[in-house]
Amino acid sequence: MSARQRTHRDRQRRRIGQNFLDAATADQIVGDASFSAGELVVEIGAGSGALTLALARRAVRVVAVETDRTWVEQLRRRFSGNRAVTVLTKDFLAVALPRERFRVIGSLPFGRTTDILRRLLDDPATPLERADVIVQWEVARKRGASPPTTLLSTTWAPWWEMQVTRRIPASSFRPVPQVDGGLLRITRRDPPLLPVAMASAYGAFVQREWPFA
Repeated sequence: MSARQRTHRDRQRRRIGQNFLDAATADQIVGDASFSAGELVVEIGAGSGALTLALARRAVRVVAVETDRTWVEQLRRRFSGNRAVTVLTKDFLAVALPRERFRVIGSLPFGRTTDILRRLLDDPATPLERADVIVQWEVARKRGASPPTTLLSTTWAPWWEMQVTRRIPASSFRPVPQVDGGLLRITRRDPPLLPVAMASAYGAFVQREWPFA
């Protein structure tokens, strides 16, 4: 790829919020996530495949979701011989979530973090068990605060526990963003603080009573 092509790709990645991890950091994150062989893992924003490759080494079933067709083609070539890896050309927000228990991992587009988290967490009846997602450092700190300090975090709190597990320097990404990233671990509470059937009523209560709304 020429320097001019690389520059164009970098501009496009910045425009849509693509910031890809280096291979060493990706492997550390996947290793620390303690995946079990055979688990179903949905990867959000697979990009160049650093996390995908690290997942494939752990013998999990991977559904890698990526909107950029250039990366999708490369991913499909790279994993063409691995039947445990499926690559989808879709916006994650348009993907039907699995009906069986699953986990999520991914480096989220910084500009779409809230929409993606809402897709995962608004309905606690989904069979999501855990998500390890990379977000902007300040977002990670905000979401990982205990007790919750925002309306959304309070709405999710009865069913999901959030913890910041590491700070990821901007130099670990390509292209290099202006801010550091943070790894946010989201785990399903067992038992939950409220029954799943109360999610709608509890959400309405929080919306009504939240002091800063």
